[in-house]
Amino acid sequence: MLRLNVTLGAASPQNAENLLEGLQYQAPGTRLEHGCLGCGAWLGADASVRYCEDWATEDDLRRRVQSDRFTLLLAVVEAAADAQVQFDFVNKTRGLDYVLELRETATDPPPFSTPFPRPRPSSEPNR
Repeated sequence: MLRLNVTLGAASPQNAENLLEGLQYQAPGTRLEHGCLGCGAWLGADASVRYCEDWATEDDLRRRVQSDRFTLLLAVVEAAADAQVQFDFVNKTRGLDYVLELRETATDPPPFSTPFPRPRPSSEPNR
């Protein structure tokens, strides 16, 4: 998965609303593009304007960046008082299999025997 993160600083509250509106206008069409896993725009807690796109492959993201529609996104970025554009490339995602692999190959025993308390048999009174 690949992610485009955009954070925009606005010169005023009205400018923030205009930036947010411009990014929200982009989202529905972007979601329909091949390989788009998700897209959204919102106002951050720090009054920044945030925008995010998730893409299935680098080829999908490359097509997006080279498209005419991406030029519209860049126009919104240029209208901001401050802008940060970041592309995150995630090569691999793993789940609990990773925890199991690491814990089985560790040379030192873990500091505890089980991660969760074991349930008591039903014959034991609750305390």
